Amino acid sequence: MSTFKPQGRRSFLKSAAISAIALPFTSNAQAADCKAKRPTELFWGKHQSGITTPQQTNTYFIAFDMVSKNREDLIELLKRWTQASAQMMGSSEQFDLKTNPDLPPTSPGEAVGLSSAGLTLTFGFGPALFEKDGIDRFGISAQRPEALKDLPRFAGDQLLPEKCGGDLSVQACAYDPQVVEYAVRRLAKLANGIAVMRWAQMGFSGDFAPNQTPRNQMGFKDGTINVSGKDPKALDQFIWVGNEGPKWLQNGSYMVIRPIRISVEHWDEMKLSFQEETVGRHKASGAPIGKKKEFDPLGLDREDKDGNPIINENSHVALSAPENNGGAQILRRAFSYDNGIVKVAERWPPWRQVTTFDAGLLFQCYQKDPTLGFTRIFAKMAQIDMLNQFTTHVGSGLFACPPGAKEGEFIGQGLFI
Repeated sequence: MSTFKPQGRRSFLKSAAISAIALPFTSNAQAADCKAKRPTELFWGKHQSGITTPQQTNTYFIAFDMVSKNREDLIELLKRWTQASAQMMGSSEQFDLKTNPDLPPTSPGEAVGLSSAGLTLTFGFGPALFEKDGIDRFGISAQRPEALKDLPRFAGDQLLPEKCGGDLSVQACAYDPQVVEYAVRRLAKLANGIAVMRWAQMGFSGDFAPNQTPRNQMGFKDGTINVSGKDPKALDQFIWVGNEGPKWLQNGSYMVIRPIRISVEHWDEMKLSFQEETVGRHKASGAPIGKKKEFDPLGLDREDKDGNPIINENSHVALSAPENNGGAQILRRAFSYDNGIVKVAERWPPWRQVTTFDAGLLFQCYQKDPTLGFTRIFAKMAQIDMLNQFTTHVGSGLFACPPGAKEGEFIGQGLFI
């Protein structure tokens, strides 16, 4: 194993920028290799794309609020989004301009000449879509599942209203940031007069090999313990809604999304030993403390010669482990984000106002029941996770993601039958 060498933020950003350069600046062999890794994803199917799809390098999440109170307008919007999504995912020709000098361009034009770059589009319905201020705007209140309700407020939450909730959610993911931005702009345009944008967050991930666990901005592997998107049995057990849910949601899932600001500058000043104790894993290998390989069992019952746990009981990995949460598991699909800089109050003495990076984790996970998934796992973590001194949850959303659609149908059609 090679020696791990921490990379400075400036070097990291430089390498990230280089990796984002368009294909014309790479060799033909490199371009061919990139294409081989990025197949076109299918829109139609039993489940929505973008859930078990191997994680791409770029995302654009956006939530909308309905301004129309007309049920038919909601259905029309979902039909428009379905048609446009199937087109964009299926062929990059949909990115091309079809010009008429007397009309606005049919496409913003920014993605002309690009491939679909493994684009996926995933849609969700928030609790307020079913009932808002006690009003059933679209005649679907009786169809709201019990599990679809606002998440509880957790210890340490500093939620910003402008980064929470929403009637509808859309998430675009692809291997090209310009493709995801294009897709969201096109879908937003189709919502004009029916829904308005509420909040959004772009995210990114390193272009790691398919068999590598991505690293987050803290430098640790993120998602080692995760439900495999290739394990049908585990997906049925933990991710896909089954007969316990309403018929319109079966084969769908619940998505939790939480922007988490990370004090990256403060973290970068911590000793490596303290970072590893906080997370509960070795930074270089990703192995549990005291072990050699990333996927070695945690061994949370191991003790040192003085009888102390080898993995700190309040470490991130110990508190999130299935064995400490009644076997609960979720499908993590988290991205990093960086919105530039922001002025905030430090969370450690002298608690001064500082200008720091507005960066962190766009945490996202899927489960068949958020009460038995995310909420069960995070409730204790929110109180005593050692990582909390570096992280702040600033946004929150819960959305029911219906199953995939068959050709001729639209997303969420079963809700309106």
